[in-house]
Amino acid sequence: MRNRYLAAFMLALTFSGAACGQTAPASSGAAYPIKTIRIITSGVGGGNDFMSRLIGQGIAAPLGQPVVVENRANTIIMAQDVMASPSDGYTLLFASSSLWILPLLQKSAFDAVRDFAPISMINRAPNILAVHPSLPVKSVKDLIVLAKSRPGELNYSAGGPGTSAQLAAELFKSMAGVNIVGINYKGSGPQINALMGGEVQLTFATATSITPHIKSGRLRALAATSLEPSALLPGMTTVAASGLAGFEAGSIDGMFVKAGTPAAVIARLSQEVVRFLNQPEVKERFHNTGVEMVGSSPDQFAAAIKSEVIRMDKVIRDAGIRLN
Repeated sequence: MRNRYLAAFMLALTFSGAACGQTAPASSGAAYPIKTIRIITSGVGGGNDFMSRLIGQGIAAPLGQPVVVENRANTIIMAQDVMASPSDGYTLLFASSSLWILPLLQKSAFDAVRDFAPISMINRAPNILAVHPSLPVKSVKDLIVLAKSRPGELNYSAGGPGTSAQLAAELFKSMAGVNIVGINYKGSGPQINALMGGEVQLTFATATSITPHIKSGRLRALAATSLEPSALLPGMTTVAASGLAGFEAGSIDGMFVKAGTPAAVIARLSQEVVRFLNQPEVKERFHNTGVEMVGSSPDQFAAAIKSEVIRMDKVIRDAGIRLN
């Protein structure tokens, strides 16, 4: 994963150079930006760190100001730092789905919908529903039939409470009307190892972490959790197309500013972020590294967040998932 994002970051240097000399359109407004812009994100070396640096390189030249990345230990500290900053567009937040899922799992001092204004969805990564080869199923429909015939006998693995794997599995249980028991492990590695070792019968995992084991034949893929077929997983059907219409789960990365930031500033930032992400060369080359860029409007991103909050809040409440 680190090498993949490092390769992506190096590509950004190439494309950001091409952006040099671009100037903001006359209609973009007068004074913004006039100083360095900060992007607050998670720890050094992680996927969000590299993606933040990638975007920072890509938008610095057209904005005419340096863009620096600052790392924080976790989502809570990231959110608090941005909330403590002025609503002026000089402190950005690059965060994953945990920003709006975390307040559903525990008491939090922030609310993603209330306290932050979306700039753009950056990328979306579906999970893959996979089973142990010994399980006599070849499709999602087969799995549902088997699970209904053996209530409480099948187990799924997850990398911990509140992870995208657990939320996807609990959403699946709710929509399919099946009783499958969840077992939490400490991280995605043990989660997948448990499935390969036959300790559990199924899991929902990221494509990058589980695809090598699917290709080797040690695991069997049934479907992707994206609403529509994913360009990252050519030829793979979706859970939604396999009898559970509307099923969607996975992880999202996006960029925000503090709520109250002027609309013109948000529009300018969104314009430059989307402009960079939508360069054909950027989209193609990052697709080849396993990253599917999105580049949405602020309103589109806000609608996606609100939809997921409503959907996952019910799942979390019904399953009784809490973080201590």
